[in-house]
Amino acid sequence: MNKGAAGGLGGGAGAGSGPTAAAAAAAAQKRKTLVQRVEGDIANIVDNFSHLVNVARVNDPLVRNSQEAFMMEMRAARMVQAADSLLKLVSELKQTAIFSGFASLNDHVEQRRIEFNQLAEKTDHTLSRVGEEAAASLKELESHYSSSALKTMQNLQP
Repeated sequence: MNKGAAGGLGGGAGAGSGPTAAAAAAAAQKRKTLVQRVEGDIANIVDNFSHLVNVARVNDPLVRNSQEAFMMEMRAARMVQAADSLLKLVSELKQTAIFSGFASLNDHVEQRRIEFNQLAEKTDHTLSRVGEEAAASLKELESHYSSSALKTMQNLQP
């Protein structure tokens, strides 16, 4: 079995710490499990097919033929089970490919959300600082105006 064929599953997760490292480890474990399942199912099909071919010869005794027919049915049933397992594996691989795409999209959305939250906090701090500076400037202007000669002259005029 070509082990490189399953190497493209769950790609894009880098090594590091936190959820990304856990996701990479989970993807590597899943890849290993899937490769083992493929190899087992294919070995099962090949083994049962070779036994099926060996049993498929025609003999004269009637009892021997019925035993061989039973063996052929059993081997054929095992081949069908292994093929069914491979089909389920293909379906699981399709789902993994689809959902890993959603997972990477969700990771990207989460990363952008964090960036925007940081930008919003920075903007809030900037607006708060500008508001404090404006309030301090207004207070200073009010104090200059109230102590200015212009105001005292306006208060003297009726």
